[in-house]
Amino acid sequence: MEKFVKLTGVAAPLPVVNIDTDMIIPKDYLKTIKRTGLGKGLFAEARYKEDGSENADFVLNKPAYRNAQILVAGDNFGCGSSREHAPWALLDFGIRCVISTSFADIFYNNCFKNGILPIVVSPENLEKLMDDAGRGSNAVLTVDLEAQEITGPDGGTIKFDIDPFKRHCLLNGLDDIGLTLEKAVSIANFEKTNAVAHPWA
Repeated sequence: MEKFVKLTGVAAPLPVVNIDTDMIIPKDYLKTIKRTGLGKGLFAEARYKEDGSENADFVLNKPAYRNAQILVAGDNFGCGSSREHAPWALLDFGIRCVISTSFADIFYNNCFKNGILPIVVSPENLEKLMDDAGRGSNAVLTVDLEAQEITGPDGGTIKFDIDPFKRHCLLNGLDDIGLTLEKAVSIANFEKTNAVAHPWA
């Protein structure tokens, strides 16, 4: 998993509450178990018209936000079903960080397992960040996971809290497999000792 230390990128404003996982990645795109290729389906029902053409009014279709890496979204982001395809789609599109006032628990934890940083801020700070994100190509934020702060285009900073273990995993690019591999030597030593002690096993 790619490490997340510091990210500077365009932030796209999505001031909609209760964005569920079906809106993030509609069920039509769940036929694959691959993590790649899902970016085209991200917010598909909002990004595309019925004829398949782009909806010019949707934020990620606007020229300034086509390469957005940060999403500033309304409350209760990622609610609904527990599909892991939702963070996969965000990541495949290029979104590495989502900022909101709250997240659904399963989606929140899935983000960390896939290299995405979900940040919870106060309603007041979300309003400030939403305003920053509304500046088009000038909507550049810097998210520093080590310092646990967000810096806006005018230089103002907002601090955020995060679980120390989840922070450690993102800083070091450790998903569940990576965490297990960190113990590879201990596991090998145990297996060797166990084979001697229990040769019949």
